[in-house]
Amino acid sequence: MSSMKPDRRGFLKRSAALAGLAVGAIPFASRKAFASVTPGLVLGQADTKLNVTPDEPTIDDLLYGGRSSYEKTISIHSINSPEGLRTLTPLQDSIGIITPSGLHYLVQGDKHIPNINPAEHSLIIHGMVDRPTVFTMDDIKRLPSVSEVHWIECTGNSGLQWYKALLQNKKAGRTDGSVIQGVHGRLSCSEWTGVRLSTLLNLVGVKKGASWVIAEAGDSIHHAKSIPLAKAGDDTMLAYGQNGEALRREQGYPLRLHTPGFQGVCNVKFLRSLKVTDEPYYMQREISAYTNTKPNGMSSWYESQQGPRSLITFPSDAHKLSGAGTYEISGIAWCGRGKIARVEITADAGKTWKDASLQQPIFSKAWTRFRMPWDWNGTETVIGSRTTNEYGEIQSTVEGLAKLWGDDFNPPIPAADVLHWWETAPISSFLNNPIQLWKVKPDGSVFDATYVKYLPNPYYPS
Repeated sequence: MSSMKPDRRGFLKRSAALAGLAVGAIPFASRKAFASVTPGLVLGQADTKLNVTPDEPTIDDLLYGGRSSYEKTISIHSINSPEGLRTLTPLQDSIGIITPSGLHYLVQGDKHIPNINPAEHSLIIHGMVDRPTVFTMDDIKRLPSVSEVHWIECTGNSGLQWYKALLQNKKAGRTDGSVIQGVHGRLSCSEWTGVRLSTLLNLVGVKKGASWVIAEAGDSIHHAKSIPLAKAGDDTMLAYGQNGEALRREQGYPLRLHTPGFQGVCNVKFLRSLKVTDEPYYMQREISAYTNTKPNGMSSWYESQQGPRSLITFPSDAHKLSGAGTYEISGIAWCGRGKIARVEITADAGKTWKDASLQQPIFSKAWTRFRMPWDWNGTETVIGSRTTNEYGEIQSTVEGLAKLWGDDFNPPIPAADVLHWWETAPISSFLNNPIQLWKVKPDGSVFDATYVKYLPNPYYPS
């Protein structure tokens, strides 16, 4: 019977050996390394573009983990972007309300991304203050912090000019562009961590008569923006964290200004200076760029707050449905003022609208994920979404926006004239929030049904 007893000591030794093999650097047989079972990967190395963990990882591979090799979602470079670094968030693959830091869109004015040593970085607050002060990163991180979920959106996101650029790129042979990413992809949502700017303003003391703050970056182009003091003293944040870790370099490491609900250009990265003044500085990015140019040639300045917006991310023109049946329509809604209160979905080109379910909790000035089951019978149809914020402001159609613009003039400009101007102008309006419609074809393919009404698309099937 003794020969039948389990050899506990031997079992433990064998288990330890197997455990060592499981977590060791490379499996060996006869002192020779096995070839990787992951095609295209070298042992201990991952595809840096896709950030993939090898199938036989070393311990070092797991110190900052990657994702499965089956996941291929990446940002794409901006369509017809000017000089600089521009990448677009793959909204079509978004899940929930948080954009992974590595997929956050990027608009960088040049091709140099600073790599600033936080131990050597400082922020000066000066101008109309009682106590001009230089704060180190250690000083800032000692102050009471907040963590909040907010979106950031490029000022020109969803503009008709990007649809024009998409068509030009397709004509030139580019195949990775889609409306949902190429036109709408200058948009992301993260959890930001930092210190309220009001905390620092209280420390330095703001003088009577001050009404603006001039934020300046420490990058090579010295990006700067005038921010109303009312916004600076409200929910503006000095952010040093994103999604549970330090800011990425491309997102302004080690410190950026974060202005929830305001257009992206206001969120100055690599922040090094805040000057309190009694007037804005009327800089290039405030008077000749990032303005709302009107059909009469005049432009409005310092319009920063985004209206209510929603976007169906699935299905969109980056997808193809496999056939008739039940699907879940899903998307995101956001606004620059307050919370999203309602999202409605049409599956019959706007004839009827039904309320979608909103993912809880709902944060102010953040993405809200909406969902609705949809039984598709396989026939051609048009789907879309519209949202309402807690103040009753409702997302409009392109035609509705044109009427709003036209009614702002005396005498009013007909909406048709505004639409024609948008079609022919080098850029369309900034701070766009039109309803995006998607046409679903019987073969399951999905196409834009909003912009194509104003610019013919030779790549769009009739």
